[in-house]
Amino acid sequence: MKLPIYQVDAFAAGLFQGNPAAVCPLDAWLPTETLQAIALENNLSETAFYVPQGAAGRYGLRWFTPAVEVELCGHATVATASVIQEVRREVTGSHLIFETLGGELTVDREGDLYVLDFPANPPQPCSAPPLLKEALGTTPESILGARDYLCVYQNPDQVRRLAPDMGKLGQIDRRGIIVTAPGNQEDFVSRFFAPAKGIPEDPVTGSAHTTLIPYWSRRLSKSKLFARQISQRGGELWCEDLGSRVKIGGRAVQYLTGEISIPATSVK
Repeated sequence: MKLPIYQVDAFAAGLFQGNPAAVCPLDAWLPTETLQAIALENNLSETAFYVPQGAAGRYGLRWFTPAVEVELCGHATVATASVIQEVRREVTGSHLIFETLGGELTVDREGDLYVLDFPANPPQPCSAPPLLKEALGTTPESILGARDYLCVYQNPDQVRRLAPDMGKLGQIDRRGIIVTAPGNQEDFVSRFFAPAKGIPEDPVTGSAHTTLIPYWSRRLSKSKLFARQISQRGGELWCEDLGSRVKIGGRAVQYLTGEISIPATSVK
């Protein structure tokens, strides 16, 4: 069985920036173990698989790291939308609807941006494990909790210089660890670590911004924000706080188009 595969740099200002994701269109779902094996073989932070759901512009969407299936992934959703709209031209409209493990999600094309509409996941005060500060190597000015731990620093240089102990971070009891600080030209910066999910550092993390946007919107008293994730590759995100939901916009740059071969035993 031959499957098309695409690789896209999402939340990218140009090629070789942002977060690369693989996208595999399917006619019907393959066994989960096959999807996981493809994601492991790709060895990217996420591989997305999508299946048409009948109505034009509506799809089922699943995301896999090399290690596990995840409930929410922003950059691979941007990548998927760009493949559907720009590469394969499957729809003529600008609005897409995805059925996912995290619920129904939408993506709208606005100029050269793909804008995600995700549920907000605001952070709350929490008791962080002592191992977290030990793993980070420096003490944040505050630590909050949501799906991930949110560790707030005073300036971008502190975030940029962090060199966490990934072995210790992998023992932390939440999906991942967001580190953030107010920006200079941008409203805020961040980095994201999820070694327990097979991602030591994610280049750009849309789902982390479901927590970052509510936090910085309230702290800065503004609903529209511009953010940078300051990983080695770096990424740009246009953000908006809508209360119970957030909008996250980014560009997509096509990198690779190919074909993969799946043995018949992996299809059943």
